[in-house]
Order: sequence, then structure tokens, then C-alpha cells
Amino acid sequence: MSLTRSTLWVGQSLPRVDAPGKVTGETQYSGDLSMPGMLQMKILFAGRPHARVVKIDTTQAEAAPGVVAIFTAKDVPVNEYGLQWNDQPVLCGRGQGEKGSRVAPDVVRFIGDQVAIVVAETEKAAAHARDLIHVEYEELPAVFDPLAAMQPGAPLVHPELGDTNICVHDRLRKGDVEAGFAKAEVIVESEYFTPVQEHAYLQPEAGLAYIDEEGRVTIKAGGQWTHTDRAQIAHALGVSDEEVRVIYPAIGGAFGGREDMSVQIVLALAAWRLDQLGVRRPVKIVWSRKESIIGHCKRHPMRLRAKWGASKDGKLVAAETEIIADGGAYMYTSNKVLGNTTITSTGPYFIPNLKTDVYGVYTNNIPSAAFRGFGAPQALFMAEMQMDKLAEKLGLDTVEMRRRNALRDGDTLGVGTPVPGPVSILHCIEAAAQHAGWEKEPDGWRNVKRENVQPANLKRGRGFACGFKNVGFSFGYKENSWARVELHGDEEIEGVVAAHAGAEVGQGTHTVMVQMVAEAVGVPLEKVTLMTSDSAGMGNPGSASASRMTLMAGNALKGAAEAALAKWEAEERPAIAEYTYRAPETTPFDKESGYSTPNFAYAYVAQAVELEVDTETGFIKILRVVSADDVGQAINPALVEGQIEGGVVQAQGYALMENFITRDGYVLTDQLSTYLIPTILDIPDAVDSVIVEVPSPIGPWGARGLGELPFLPLAAAIAAAVHDATGVWFDELPLTPERVLRGLGKI
Repeated sequence: MSLTRSTLWVGQSLPRVDAPGKVTGETQYSGDLSMPGMLQMKILFAGRPHARVVKIDTTQAEAAPGVVAIFTAKDVPVNEYGLQWNDQPVLCGRGQGEKGSRVAPDVVRFIGDQVAIVVAETEKAAAHARDLIHVEYEELPAVFDPLAAMQPGAPLVHPELGDTNICVHDRLRKGDVEAGFAKAEVIVESEYFTPVQEHAYLQPEAGLAYIDEEGRVTIKAGGQWTHTDRAQIAHALGVSDEEVRVIYPAIGGAFGGREDMSVQIVLALAAWRLDQLGVRRPVKIVWSRKESIIGHCKRHPMRLRAKWGASKDGKLVAAETEIIADGGAYMYTSNKVLGNTTITSTGPYFIPNLKTDVYGVYTNNIPSAAFRGFGAPQALFMAEMQMDKLAEKLGLDTVEMRRRNALRDGDTLGVGTPVPGPVSILHCIEAAAQHAGWEKEPDGWRNVKRENVQPANLKRGRGFACGFKNVGFSFGYKENSWARVELHGDEEIEGVVAAHAGAEVGQGTHTVMVQMVAEAVGVPLEKVTLMTSDSAGMGNPGSASASRMTLMAGNALKGAAEAALAKWEAEERPAIAEYTYRAPETTPFDKESGYSTPNFAYAYVAQAVELEVDTETGFIKILRVVSADDVGQAINPALVEGQIEGGVVQAQGYALMENFITRDGYVLTDQLSTYLIPTILDIPDAVDSVIVEVPSPIGPWGARGLGELPFLPLAAAIAAAVHDATGVWFDELPLTPERVLRGLGKI
């Protein structure tokens, strides 16, 4: 039989499929999970930045009331893990597991390294016993400044990996940078600093582990990629992937940070070892906010030095950049994050002559890892500030300066290859500028300056900034995503079951998946049932990161739906099809020049900010943000607006108030009372979401990625607006009142 489409789901602002459970409280997050006979677990953190574990005495702890078991390094079969490199022990201490480790497991390298786990009848009993464990340490020389860590003779964080703390070095060499600067009429040199940022998940790290009915070690905990979580757990336990099952309950925020392990491996270890001891009982843990802050990864802080040159007509001619990022104690995703920093360090602009060096450095600080934007916000802060300073010297409007240099179809990036098209940054620039009140005149764009009519201490300013970022995985990874679609019924399709293991981390991706399946099959939305986030019985979805899920999952589900429809037309009942979407090929950086095709798709954003600076208090009030984001096709416009508004507020926190303070590796802002994030009283008065839709030729229904876009350039737009208001450039974030007053010469 032939199907006729009676409805159109793509492009509609439909309610979230997970909304009822979340607003009624029926939905369970990791910390809500419970099973009969459940035990509780606590972790002993190292509490010191660099030391060797000499001895662990658990005698008192084992004798404490309610204790069921204590596990240390000797209980870990393969005592190493990592998303990119296996450079981190699961538990730090003496005594190799039976299958060894390639890193020195007896060394702790930051305060949040895990040393022992206690399993007890109650959480209180586990915490009490944990505090009775006595650990003898030999303190080791530590290093906390990445610039100092790069120097010969600096204490080595990982001497087993080589004679340097430099763990990443990416290079771009394009054209002749010296000849380019010789042609420049204007040159701007500056140094910038971007800070650590805490993910501040609504749901701190938590999980539950047990042995399921098929004997698999099963872990229910929030993450971003079921299958890599499973692989890392299986590696540490020394078992096959099929002996481990990972299920995601509801996830209270991720932002990249849940790509890396926190409680998953030790939970699995506890349930697995207990089962071997004849104790088949579930084990649960919930981290406190302090444990979350000291025990898990952060956004990379970076120092960025830039020298950019332009001709008198406002065209960029050369750029030289050095970026040094603090990678912290372990690799996590630093190599991938800094690859993205390297690419975006030129901004969404064509620069013919380029020299860029980007370094990642091991220190004894908390590890740095993925965070919304994945290395681009730091690079774009530098690039956009350079554009503003060049525009000021040239007497050009900032929007016009960007228009003249924006990437066009066929232009080459810093890696020397053309940008995958269509390139839509100009569409975003024009949309944001028009919406924010810039005027387009025959000779270019102009910011119509408004007079300050409020009290003299309140200065208003407007700023503008742009950004771009890859969609999907990069640098030669064979990007793919699996899905299955089943069509059930006799004469007509009565029900559709779609399976995709992609994570829903709050962004609405499962709602979009249902919409896309209904669209592809041509059935009412209520006929679609979505099965998700279970490594058992589902193929690899890829991570809920890199703004990739809509594009990759959408293509996979669309392909599976089309294959199932073909079987349905051939009278196969039920019609079941699996499909793996494989994205276009990418290539890694050339080691000397950086020449590559690192990504198969990009997305673009432009933002304008209007704000008010109180020159007496240093307080900055965001009045309005205009964010023009090219999503290719808005599958669900309401969800797009939600992502934009959320990204803007999170970026505002990064730019203005999230001041993560450490001293010699110890965190001084280890609570949300001292590490401040935006509340309802801090958010902008207005966020105008301008949805730009330039279809992607490879996206499902033309969709690109969105999740990271609204974060990318906001800090630079805010800094530009502060300069517009005060005449002062601020090259370091966050712009706390104290920092603003110092810059204004008030303190």
C-alpha cells in the first residue's frame, strides 16, 4: 500500500515528550534511583595535588558499623582509564590490579583523585568509615601554572609519559605571515585570559550499579555517550563490552562535562566485586556539590596572545597567535578541545597569512575537559576582541569590519582547505545587526550611538561579536550514528517503535527525534514510541556533544525509517530496519602546517549586546541580547529558542560572575555560595532569538547543529559593549565588579 502524508511535524513547536514526567516529579534522575537491598557508597578523595600513596590502612574503617566492603587500587583489574588516553588511575594506591596499568597508579595528581571506596548499609555509615581510612602520603613537587609547567626542569605530572608537561601542540602555518604583516597599515597586539568554568549541573554526579538478570554489570548514571562509557568501564574491569550495560536515567544537565567518567567505573567495580564475594546487592552513590566541584572536570582556562594586522580598507592580512591552555592533571578531552580552539582562533574570517601555536599543558590542577563550545569560546573571545580593536583603530564600525572579512563560500580556513558550504556567517551578521538596531548605509554598517540619559554613573554600551563551530566529530574520526525503526500493523501502520541510544541531557533531543521519525514515516506523532539510552540492544549513537545529535541522529533515524518503509511496501510485517549514518570523511591536522579537512559541517552565530555599567559599583547589567543562530532548519522552533536563551545565560555567567578560585591546586570556591552562577535576578532583561535557516546539504531536512552556538561569542560581545560604555578594554574574564572598578581606576 502507498502512504500519503497528512501532517507535517518538522518545523512545529511541539511540547517536549519528557515534559509531563519532569514537571510532575515522576521522572527519575540518577540521584532518585532506588532498588531493594540497596547499599550506599562513598569515595575517599586524595585531598592533595601531588603525592605518592605509601600506605593505605583500612583496618578501622572495615570494623566500623554497617560497612560491607572497602575497595582500593589492588581491587581494580586494569587500573587506568580515559576518554582519549588511559592516563588516569581508577583508584590511586599501591598494588597493581591483576592485569596491571600503564600509568603509575600509586600517584595522585590532583585533589579529586579517588583513593578508596567504601560500601555500607547507609550513606552515613559509609561516610563515617571513609573518614576512618588512614592514608600515608609522600608529598611530591607540584606545578600549577601552565607557563611554568612548560619550562625545562618543571616538576613532571606524568614522568611515565615523557620528559615534558606539554601534552598537546597544534600548529597552523598558512601563507607568509611576515609578508602579511609588512602589508598591514594597522597592527593590534594583545594578551587575553579566559578562566575556569564549573559545569554546575542541576543534578550532581550520581548513579546506581547492580548485576542484571543476564549477569551483566549494569550502571545507571547520567552520561553523554552510552557506548564509550561502557567501553571504559569494561576496560577497567578487564571484561568484554558485552558484560557491561549502561543505561541513562533522566540527566540533569551535561554541557560536555559528563563525557568524562566520575562515579561510573567505581560503581561498577563495587557491584562486580561484591558479587564475587557472594553479595549480589545494588550500590548507589550521590555526590555532594562540593564533591562535584573538586572531583570532576572544568572548562579549560587559557592565556591567549595575539598579533593581528589589517589593511587601511579593513581587510585582515595576517595573524599570529599563541594559546596556552591548562589541561590539568589528565588528558580527558584536551587534545580534541584544543584542536577546536586552533580552528576557531581565526574567528569566522578569511585570513590569508597565519601562524598559530596552541599548547595543552599538564598541571596538578583539576582536569580540564569538554564544556559547551569545546574550546571555541576562549579562542573566539580573543579573535572578536582583536576585530573590535582593529575596527577602532581603522575608524570602522564593528559590524562593518566583520562584514568585510567574513568567510564566504570557497574561502579557506586556517587549515588551508575550503569551508564546507554553504557558509552562512554573513546571514547571521546581517540578521543580528538589523534586529539590534544597526543601520545599513551605502558605505557600510553603522551603530547609531544612543545618549546616556540615566544617572551619570550608569553608562550604556552596545557590542557585537560572531562565532562558528564544527557540527559533529572531527580530525579523521569516522563519524557515525545508528538507529532502528520498526513499523507495526496489518493494513496500515498502527505503531512505530524507534530506537536510538542518544542521550537526552536537557536539550530536547528526544522530542526532536520523535518529530523526525513521525515526519519520515508520515504518521501522527502519537503513534511513535522512542526507545533510548541503553547500550544493550542498541548500536552506537555517538555522543550528545559537538552540536551533533540532531544532524547525526536525524540522518540515522531518517535512513532507518526509509528502509523500514521500503520493507512495508514489500508487504513485510512488521517492517524492521536498522541504519547507520556515516558522515563525510575528515582528516587530522598535518603536524607541521595544520593542513587538513578537520570537519564536515559548521554552524554560525552573531550576537549583539546592550548593557549598563555602574561606574560606582562596577556592576554590569545586561539589558538585551540579540542572538542570530543559523540552525539550517528549526525542527522545533520553541526548543531552539530555549537553547538560545539557556546558552546566553550560561555564557553571561562565564563572562561576568563565575569566578573559580584555586590556590596551589586547592579550590577555594567549592560551594555554590562562593562560586556564583546566574539566578533569575541576574539574567538579561530580554533575549531576542533570531532563527536563521540556511539549509545544510547533509542535514536531515536541512538541519545543522545548535547546542553550543549561543554560548560562543557572548563574552566578547559583552566586553565590546563595556568598552563602548566606558572606553576601557577588558582583556580578562570574568568581568566581576572588582575587576571592572580596577579597570576604571576606581580601586
